Amino acid sequence: MTSEPANSEDVDPVRTLLEVLDLEPAGTTPFGPDPSPADLDEDDVPSRELELFVGRSQITPHKRVFGGQVLAQSLIAAGRSVQAVDGLQARRPHSLHAYFIRPGDSLEPIRFAVENLRDGNSFSVRRVFAMQKGRTILSATLSFQEPADGLDHQAQMPSTPDPDRVRTTAEELKGIDHPAADHWRSRAIDVRTVEGALYYQPGRQHNAHQNVWMRCAGPLPDDPLLHTAILAYASDYTLLESVLRRHGMAWADRRLRVASLDHAMWFHRPVRIDNWVLYQQESPSASGGRGLGLGKIFGLDGTLVASVAQEGMVRVKQPE
Repeated sequence: MTSEPANSEDVDPVRTLLEVLDLEPAGTTPFGPDPSPADLDEDDVPSRELELFVGRSQITPHKRVFGGQVLAQSLIAAGRSVQAVDGLQARRPHSLHAYFIRPGDSLEPIRFAVENLRDGNSFSVRRVFAMQKGRTILSATLSFQEPADGLDHQAQMPSTPDPDRVRTTAEELKGIDHPAADHWRSRAIDVRTVEGALYYQPGRQHNAHQNVWMRCAGPLPDDPLLHTAILAYASDYTLLESVLRRHGMAWADRRLRVASLDHAMWFHRPVRIDNWVLYQQESPSASGGRGLGLGKIFGLDGTLVASVAQEGMVRVKQPE
C-alpha cells in the first residue's frame, strides 16, 4: 500500500490520519502450540487465535514509519478486539506498554496480530504484534478497564502562555524550503512549543524540560477510542526533546542519531484531542547513549488526562 506524499497541497492531513487509523480486518491466524492446561489456570488461558488487522502508513521524508502512528494503530487494533466481545464495549484503554523493535517501511502495509490474553470482570488485556515482511517492528501490551469509581487526585497543571500566544509550526519554519520542513508543516497535529521549537535551532536555555500545546488540526468523530489513539500518536512527537534541549541540540543537527526504544502511557481521564492539551515534559536522565523522557498531558481546563514515559537512543556521532 502507498499513500500520497506528505507535502501534496491536495492532501488533508487529518483525513489521511483517520484513513491510516481505519484498519482493515484480515481474519485470524493460529499462534504457536496449544498451552498445557496443567500450566495455566482455567481463567487465564489466552486465545490461541490471533485477530489480524492491516493498515497503511503516512509517507515520511526518510520513508520510515513514524513510531507514534504504529502505537496508535496498535491501540485501535486492541480496542476493536475488546469491543468485539459481548458486554465489553464500555471498556476503555487505561495503559499501553510498547517496545519499538525494528524500523518500519512507510511504503509497505503493516499487519497487526492481536492476542486476547484475558477478559476479566473489570479488565481486558491484549498483546499486539505489528509486523512487516514477517518481522515484528513493534510489540505492545494494552489493558482496558470497565468504568469505575474510586479515589481521585491529580498533579497540578503548570502555568504557561495560552496556545494562541505561542508560535505555530508554520511560523517557526517560515522561509525554510526543505522536505523535512514541508513534512513538519503538514502534520495532522498542531504542535506549539512554549519554549520555542527545536527543528533547526537549539533552545536559548539548556533546561531539561519544556511545555508543548497540541491539538488535532481538524474536528474528529465522537469516538473515545479514536481520540485516545490520536493522543498516543501525538505523544511520540516531542517527548525526547527535553534531552536535546538540555544539551543544546536541535533535530537538524547532522551529528544526532535518535530512535524511540520503548513507550508507556497511562490514560487517566477522558480526552478530546481536537481540543487543546498541554504536554508537560522533562528528562530526568541521559546516559549510555539513551535518554529518558517523562510527560504529563492536561486538558485546557487543567484535567490530567494521561501520563507518558519514553526512553530513546540518543547518540551524537563525532566527526571523523
